[in-house]
Amino acid sequence: MTDQARMTRIAVRVSLQDVADRAGVSAATASRSLRGLAKVSPETRQRVIDAARELSYTAALPAAPEFAPGPRKTVAIIVPFITRWFFTTVTAAAVDHLRENGYDVLLYHLGNADVRDDFFSRMPLAGRVDGILVLSAPLNEEHTLALRALTIPCVTVGTIVPGAPAVGFDAVAAARHAVNHLIHLRHRRIGLILGEADDPRFEFETSAQRRQGCEEALHSAGLSLPESLVATGPHGPDGGAQAMTELLSRNVLPTAVFAEYDELAIGALWAVRRAGLRVPGDISVISIDDHAMASMFDLTTVAQDVERQGSIAAELLLRAVGGQAFSPSEMQVLVPTRLMLRGTTAPPATPSDRRTGSRRRA
Repeated sequence: MTDQARMTRIAVRVSLQDVADRAGVSAATASRSLRGLAKVSPETRQRVIDAARELSYTAALPAAPEFAPGPRKTVAIIVPFITRWFFTTVTAAAVDHLRENGYDVLLYHLGNADVRDDFFSRMPLAGRVDGILVLSAPLNEEHTLALRALTIPCVTVGTIVPGAPAVGFDAVAAARHAVNHLIHLRHRRIGLILGEADDPRFEFETSAQRRQGCEEALHSAGLSLPESLVATGPHGPDGGAQAMTELLSRNVLPTAVFAEYDELAIGALWAVRRAGLRVPGDISVISIDDHAMASMFDLTTVAQDVERQGSIAAELLLRAVGGQAFSPSEMQVLVPTRLMLRGTTAPPATPSDRRTGSRRRA
């Protein structure tokens, strides 16, 4: 038997419990130490690592920074909802950029407030990663303090962590742009559809920002937003259909509707057509995002470049990990938006339009 084969058999026979016994700790503590988790003192972690080295225990060594060949190259991405279009698109762009530069990625999917709170109380990132990318996660002061206490380079997309570079777009200005487009088309009864938070503790800042932009545009034009023209629905097209159906059931119908994001707008389009009304013949619809399906539904929307946000954030994180300093302008990077004119907006119908069924397109 060769020396290499003999060493392989020894490594296979050694268990985590053997390492724990040699270090004088429990198996759980040994596991946490080798994975670089928090709640283990530096002295205990070093004792476990030394024991693992002496016993040629290799199964968990890649997670321990001392055993990594050369500099560690791992980044954590924290995502609220990995299945939703925005987060999937940003994550894919960031991961592509990081991999091109030789970095591996650990992905943490939160999903709800309870998982988020547990994640930040355990904080499983210490000793495991070189950088952290946070995507639009609804964080409170306790969470941001936990991130900052790690002293690991951090970059955010769509949210703010004090002291960390942030990438995003001006959601207030984008909403103003969308509603101003409707106002310029001479709409005066403009409704608003908002997404409901899955959990009041897990509400995104951009929802309030988009409502703010809508109201600012209306007020600047001398218009108001009565609650009778506001409806909410759960995330996704079903939520948009539900909210639009509610608006259509009220006494006064809007001539146009601004939806917080495209998936709500797509559901709203379905509800309008199911009610026997025309888009934009009876109701115009506009939103924000330029979702991958927006063009398929001919949806007028204010586009944010989601892929670019992911790439910029990844590049900023690489620079931060490399120890580079940032200028004040680089601490908050705003990606420009643009109005995508399609077929769901037009001037409000005139009495003659309603009689003849014709409609002048914008």
